[in-house]
Amino acid sequence: MKGRGDRPARVAARIREEISLILQHRAKDPGLGGVTVTDVTMTGDLKIARIHYSVHGGEEERIAARDGLRRSRGYIRKELSRVLQMRYSPDVTFHYDASFEKGARIDILLRKVAEETSREE
Repeated sequence: MKGRGDRPARVAARIREEISLILQHRAKDPGLGGVTVTDVTMTGDLKIARIHYSVHGGEEERIAARDGLRRSRGYIRKELSRVLQMRYSPDVTFHYDASFEKGARIDILLRKVAEETSREE
């Protein structure tokens, strides 16, 4: 029984790699150009894969990516089932990951604080 607990993590890592390749090389939707897969989480039974993604650009690019991922969901699932060779192809859901924007905002705030403290000294 050793090693069974890490199977969802291993499958998630493989799905992350494969979806990145699908989006880069095989997906034809123009809205998927700036999409980066940041993380994949799997349910314990391997039936659902939650794909977390980010988009380079502004609000328009984010909306275009969301719509493109919705349109390409069936194609991505079909390609995953072909590559993964699992008994059941996991259902994929896409979730926007705003952590990069939050990190950039925190970085800007920290720089402002550093500038203000250097002026006061």
